[in-house]
Amino acid sequence: MINASTFAGCYHSAREGVSAMEFDKKGIYLASVTNSGCLTVHDFETLYCSLYGPSCSLPDDSSNYVLHISNSMPLCAVRWNPGNQDEIVCSSSQTDKVLLFDIGYISSAPTEVLQKGKTKFHGLCSESRKGLTDVAFTPDDKSRLFASGLDGAVYMWDRRLSKTHCVELTALPESQFTSVKLNMDNRTVFGATRNGTIHVWDTRGGRASAAFQSHNEVQPLSSVKISRLLGKIASLKEQSNIVSGEILSIDFNPSCSYQLAFHLDDGWSGVLNVNTFSVSHLHCPPPAWLEGVDSVLHKRKATWLSTSSIYAVGSSSNNGIYALDFHPDTSSACHVDYNEETKGSEENQPAENKFIPLSERVLSCAAHPLSHDIICGTEFSSLLMVSQKYETVRDPE
Repeated sequence: MINASTFAGCYHSAREGVSAMEFDKKGIYLASVTNSGCLTVHDFETLYCSLYGPSCSLPDDSSNYVLHISNSMPLCAVRWNPGNQDEIVCSSSQTDKVLLFDIGYISSAPTEVLQKGKTKFHGLCSESRKGLTDVAFTPDDKSRLFASGLDGAVYMWDRRLSKTHCVELTALPESQFTSVKLNMDNRTVFGATRNGTIHVWDTRGGRASAAFQSHNEVQPLSSVKISRLLGKIASLKEQSNIVSGEILSIDFNPSCSYQLAFHLDDGWSGVLNVNTFSVSHLHCPPPAWLEGVDSVLHKRKATWLSTSSIYAVGSSSNNGIYALDFHPDTSSACHVDYNEETKGSEENQPAENKFIPLSERVLSCAAHPLSHDIICGTEFSSLLMVSQKYETVRDPE
């Protein structure tokens, strides 16, 4: 668990809200995008030194950037290509194009643009529902990537074949996808929607066939509504009025391949066990309206720490983040079968939940892959760092 104190290093600009962030595999660079259309790549060491180094080491804003590009449309997702760590992909909920940038080139123009071709629901959706909300690469293939659409499908591109999508993972036309993730097997795709449903596809084929169906269209292998699963938790059903809410983000635990975390628009977070399709963990903070806060305006994206099964997410009602204990077994404080009375000895206990107060509301989080440092992007486009508390031991001589 993070036994942390909080340090804030603000990076302000004329941008509106850091909508998404991601570290590269080695933690050397941090990519972020904003709701006003800025893509920025930071050198993490430079960013870290600007927070913890002597005051004379503070760089000006321009030296913080490896890359800084402004677009005319809001950006809502950013990913590093795992097979080519010089390449970044972005998407926007206002366009059906996927933008790829190479950090080795000093250019504001994308090095490649992918777009949707003719789709199953072409003509049925308005322009406002043709955008792409999230992107995901297959870890073992730098040419294949997926993007979740607001028009009822998740799209797959194979860049070796075409700049238009080649496979369409479909659901109901009214489905509006917010997030997409691949399982560790690299063939099972999970997509989350605004109506609180998670759909699952096997890219080898749908429910009735092991091959792609008409025109490379794949039907869902399974679909599950989170509110229905929550209704099966007896203790929760007795205390809460469970309603269907938007799933803001989903993400697999890098330490446990069957744990798919989800974060809802009401501030709740939980874990879907993809082996049993049941909710195993849940965190239910007080609703934002109790604090007089309008959380509908903010789309929050969470992150897993690389080890220890800790899930970090911005609070819907307060300035700060939750670091949640989503350890796989029932000793987890968030496990639905957790029993305080059977709590074991302290040394055998995993982490416990913590709220870490910060100076601003957090919209997105990214955890460093080699440490427990967490970068938080805020509604005012600041970058705040939550870090381990280290103490300097001085030589008594």
